Amino acid sequence: MQPTLLILAAGMGSRYGGIKQLDQFGPNGETIIDYSLFDAIRAGFGKVVFIIREELRQDFEEVFGAKLAGKIEIDYAIQALDSYVPAELGPVKRTKPWGTGHAMLCAKNHTQTPFAVINADDFYGLEAFQLISDFLKTDTDDELHAMVGYEVKNTLSENGSVSRGVCEVAENGNLISVIERTKIYETENGEKRIVFEEADGVTPLSPETPVSMNFWGFKPSVFPLVQHQFESYALANIDSPKAEFYIPTVMTNLIETNTGHCKVFRSRSAWFGVTYPDDKPTVQSALKKLHDEGAYPAKLW
Repeated sequence: MQPTLLILAAGMGSRYGGIKQLDQFGPNGETIIDYSLFDAIRAGFGKVVFIIREELRQDFEEVFGAKLAGKIEIDYAIQALDSYVPAELGPVKRTKPWGTGHAMLCAKNHTQTPFAVINADDFYGLEAFQLISDFLKTDTDDELHAMVGYEVKNTLSENGSVSRGVCEVAENGNLISVIERTKIYETENGEKRIVFEEADGVTPLSPETPVSMNFWGFKPSVFPLVQHQFESYALANIDSPKAEFYIPTVMTNLIETNTGHCKVFRSRSAWFGVTYPDDKPTVQSALKKLHDEGAYPAKLW
């Protein structure tokens, strides 16, 4: 059975200042999603589910519908503000989506196979898709999930701080913990070092520290557990309009309750993506280089 690819594309892009999911970065006007789709098809994925806001559906259908016809099955899941929020909590008073864990839950009724989850605005490379695809096709343990971890030094932006899931990994390769750090950057004064900043101060990170770039592989048995987690989270945060339910939160809960485990595939590849408008030229240059080197054909489609 071919795995399914869920693409998280409902974000607001507040720091980017536009709909970066559909912005053009490749030499022929390709979006970053185009490269993820191209690699996913090469790695053996059979279906893609775009997780989007309702107002983006027509744009996504126009951009991706024709080019993917006959290559991979396409579906759309809508991440609405009230999706899976218990009715007894009343109207949802927020404008920002509930976060990546909630987005994944919104694809519950669109996903019957083992599945991967990625960000729409991150470039991961073929290796990551192949690793997760092989795992999802062959592993039969419903409680074992997976992620691709990148070295933090390969995931920074020259244009500002970034948010990353900082991972602790056991000797057997399984995830011990993943904690979302929302302000990671390289210091500029004196000796350069990578740090994360929290309310209580600054903490250094080893450059080789594995971090989550939201490339996960799950078995479909996880959905009831995620729904239960989110309902509890919504109950506790219904009056917090900026609260976000992250996939690392999901995985941490699975590990702590012994209801799931996570194998970490380590990648030393250079990840790249767009957080700020000034990231765009860097991404465009990196993609052009990949085409020039033959990693991708002159035209993807």
